[in-house]
Amino acid sequence: MDELVVLYTTWPDAETAEAFARRAVEQRLAACANILAPMRSIFRWESQIQGDTEVPMLLKTTAAAAPELGRLIVEHHPYDTPCVLSLDVDGANCNPAYVSWLRGEVD
Repeated sequence: MDELVVLYTTWPDAETAEAFARRAVEQRLAACANILAPMRSIFRWESQIQGDTEVPMLLKTTAAAAPELGRLIVEHHPYDTPCVLSLDVDGANCNPAYVSWLRGEVD
């Protein structure tokens, strides 16, 4: 049975995040995308400490679909180096009905 994965990524604003979330769900690469409240990120970029407001997103998918979803993020993301982190899910501790739904929504 295919393992579950959550891809974590950040976006420059809610509109860009929502547009991508819709694309990922329409293409059946993610069963669900959670767009979270804006956050403040502090990071080093080009040898400078910087800060910016970003919108985090969680994309719920399967391990089989995660590589293609990750490529889609990189392809359509406005950042030069977008954050794409894969978080494994312990299915044994999940709601079985939700897990079944998620697997049914991802090709």
